[in-house]
Parts: sequence; C-alpha cells; structure tokens
Amino acid sequence: MRRLIRCGWLVSMDPAVGDLRDAEILVDGDRIVAIGHDLGATAEEVLGGPRMIAMPGLVNAHLHTWQAGLRGIACEWGHGGYFRHIHADMATRYGPEDNYIGNLVGALAQLDAGVTTLLDYCHNITSQAQAERSIDALEESGIRAVFALGAGKLPPEREAAEPFERRINPRERVAAIRRDRLHSDDARVTMMLGVAGPHWASLDATRANLLLARELGLRSSSHATKRPEEAVAVDGYRTLITEGLVGADHNIVHGNYLDDAELRALLDAGVSTTATCQTELRGYAEEPIVRRVCEMGFVPSIGVDVEPRVSGEMFREMQCALLAAQHGQRRADAAAGGARPGIAPIGSRQALAWATIGGAEAIGLGSRIGSLAPGKRADIVLLREDDLNLWPVHDPVLAIVEYAHAGNVDTVLVDGVLRKRDGRLLVPEARLTALRERLQASARRIMEEAGFTHQPA
Repeated sequence: MRRLIRCGWLVSMDPAVGDLRDAEILVDGDRIVAIGHDLGATAEEVLGGPRMIAMPGLVNAHLHTWQAGLRGIACEWGHGGYFRHIHADMATRYGPEDNYIGNLVGALAQLDAGVTTLLDYCHNITSQAQAERSIDALEESGIRAVFALGAGKLPPEREAAEPFERRINPRERVAAIRRDRLHSDDARVTMMLGVAGPHWASLDATRANLLLARELGLRSSSHATKRPEEAVAVDGYRTLITEGLVGADHNIVHGNYLDDAELRALLDAGVSTTATCQTELRGYAEEPIVRRVCEMGFVPSIGVDVEPRVSGEMFREMQCALLAAQHGQRRADAAAGGARPGIAPIGSRQALAWATIGGAEAIGLGSRIGSLAPGKRADIVLLREDDLNLWPVHDPVLAIVEYAHAGNVDTVLVDGVLRKRDGRLLVPEARLTALRERLQASARRIMEEAGFTHQPA
C-alpha cells in the first residue's frame, strides 16, 4: 500500500535529508521511498497534515516488558528492594500466560507512546512455553521488537542448587527458539541473547553464554551494574575484550561504575552502551554514562528498564537522560575550575539521537531504522504540534525532546502498517478492556502469592 504523509515539520535524523518544513514522505509497503516537498506522488491514503511533526519512531533499547503489571509498586523502595521482592520472589511466580499479558500490554503501551522498536530483555524465562508466549505477545502487538532471551529467575530452593553466577542459558531452549521461531534476522521480531555478564556471573559461565550466542548468530547483552570490587569476575570485561569474546555484537546496559579506561576499551572494541537514566538516578551513586560515552566520540542508546520503578515513556527517559548529561557536564566543568559559556554543553538533538539512531545501532538495526530516509523501514511517528503544551513550535527538535509526551502522539506506523491513528491505538476498545482486566488479575495473583502488599505513598 502506498501512503503519502504530510507534515508541517520533518525531523529526519539523517544528515542527507535534514530537517524540512512543509514536507511529504512517500511510503510504499514497508519502506520509505521518497522525502521532499510537493512530491506529486499518487497514493492510496494520505495521512498527517500541516500541523504535524514527523519524526523517526523512538527506540526503547532496554525494557523488562514482562513487568508491566507491576507498574508503580517500586518507586519508593529502598536499596535492594527490587531484587528482593521482584527478582527473588515475584519473577519466579510468572507462568507463560503472565509473561504473555505483561509483554502484550507493555508493548502496546510503548506503541501508544511513540516507540516503534523495543528491546525486550526477557530475563524471567524458565520454560520453553514461557518464552514462546512472550514472543507471541510481541508479534501480536505490532511493535518491532528484539527478544533478548535471558536465563530465568529461579525460586530460592533451586537458586541454591543452580546459583546465578554459574548459570548458563539452556542451550536446547535457546537453539530451539532460534531455529524454529526467530530464525530470520530480517523479521519484525528478531532475537538476541541476554547474558549475565562478568558483573553477575563467573567468567566460565559468561564465556559459555557468549560462545553460544555467536554459535547461533545472535547479538548479546549484559548488565554492568556493580562497583569493581563487587563484581563476580573482577576485570571480567577487560578479559573478554582480550579474548575477543565481546565486540560489535555485544551490548552493555547501565555501566555507571565502569572507570574511563574500561569504558573506553569496551567502546573501542565496538561494544554498544545503553543507559536507563530514570532508573539509574534512583538507584546508583554514579551518573549515567551518556555524557562520558559522548565525550569519547560515540553515540549511546537509552531505555526505560523497569516500569515497577519508573515511567515507561521514552519521551520522559529522553528528557531525563539529557538533564543528567547536562548536569554531569556542569559538575565536571565546575570541578575543572570553569564553565562553558554560551549554549548548553549537550543539546537536544544529541538526546534525540540517543533515542533513535543510537538505539537502532545498539540492537543491530541501524541500517533499517532510527532515521527517516528513502530505503529505510517506514517506522514513523507524527506528533500534533498544535497541542497546547507544544504550540507554538519554533524548533521541532526542542519540541520533541524538551516538551513532548505520549499524549502528543497522533499517528504511529511500523513497517508501513498503521498502529495508531488520530490519537488512538488501532485495537478495539473491548479488546483493550479485556487486556487491562487480564493484566490486573495476573499482577494481583503474583503479588498475593508473594505475600506482598503495596503500601500507598
């Protein structure tokens, strides 16, 4: 199907296309075929209008989507609460249908908020059926997704016998999903391997997981969250770099406690980085790595991480990441005895790149998504510029990064398929009502089984 999209502002994030005023985008099937002024193209459908801002779909580069039913319960937990209540308890009580409903509602919420691509780091998987139902949900939602299959959260009695620091992703399960379900790297839903990494696992276990990923042609991602002295394998990332086991096919998440030398070594090896600033500012003593990654000449990516603790909106994550980076730069300048005059040290266009181009590159999809250009997949978002919180728009990049929120999202296309139009997801209301009820029932059962009662603030 050919669609012609009209907009008052176009922010392409592609240097060859640039930002355009009163532009048009021609979509044929799943691809963008032309961008410009007055294209004179014929199309079966015309979308948008002169008061729309067209932008690339946002890329949420790290989300534990299965946790959608637990939104808001962990915002005020103290240190260790998330791992104690969710990882060690609630996560172990999820079955296949709990994962399905969490992933489906979570992915639909991302689409509703302008996210067209999601890395779903699904690390509570303990069975083939649970993995399959998680994938079912991503496919059904219509979002573009990378399913990062993790090794699972085990009940305490099993954890004692199979400690996390020695756990290897089950080869049979990983291979079966790769072979039978997610064998194509060109599909809308693709696969990565979620591995514990040396902060959380022994080098032998990490080596086995990374070799499994490479054997099956999968990218991998690990959490780098611990202070050096607390890591299971001290200097583990440096060892893996020397052995050639992490490179452009690996992604690290967080990294707040990595020193400059280790971070530089990872970046030089081709490893991508993902910061989750809302979460990290609540739980880590060191600043998010976005500023340092930029100073080293690389583009980071950003993601939401854990909805039990923070908002799932990528607009909010983008704003938070920018503020964290700017504040970190101000502190660094002050410590050096000076300040940079004039403009802000890190700008809004950079933050938008973290949420689009950076995310696409981090998950291996940079050639397909992350910017609007002929030949790229038609993952496009339209914002209403005449919404009162945006109007008048003098600079579309500042409007997107500094002022926009999910409520401004009018239209969403993924692979050229309409997923949201006129401000509403294209899912029947009766279906959404049923999904809401099912998610709530799942979350209630899980919390009751865990003996957890949320105390209102």
